[in-house]
Amino acid sequence: MIGTNVICQIGYVVHDIERTGKFFADFFGVDLPPVMGSGDDEITKTMVHGKPSTASCKMMFFNTPTVQLELIQPDETPSVWRDILNEKGEGLHHMAFQVKDAKGKMAELAEKGYPTMQYGNYGDGSGMYAYIDTRKDLAMIIELLESF
Repeated sequence: MIGTNVICQIGYVVHDIERTGKFFADFFGVDLPPVMGSGDDEITKTMVHGKPSTASCKMMFFNTPTVQLELIQPDETPSVWRDILNEKGEGLHHMAFQVKDAKGKMAELAEKGYPTMQYGNYGDGSGMYAYIDTRKDLAMIIELLESF
């Protein structure tokens, strides 16, 4: 349905990115990556359940030879990150796939019963992301990533 079967990222929501990041770094024997912000609202233009949002988060990325691990610590503003953290606690948030034409894929998936929960631009404006609600069939959220 999305044009690829290659998982490029696994995202986790956490309460304390510094504490969890240190554990990941120690566990994998790698340097602790920097904490990054999600970006300015004027660039990200985040939409949550079809409405504009100022939701933001702290992020940390661990790159492995096969997949990127992303830690996400959301602020208190309503977002899909905050929803999952509140509902289920820390843990898996999404599996991501790099796609072409994310907006087209969002429309196709919505027609098949998989609505877009949240989307926006990368904080530097170099691409976009979209969280697709596939929980009814896959028991998880799928993220579409498109680099411009």
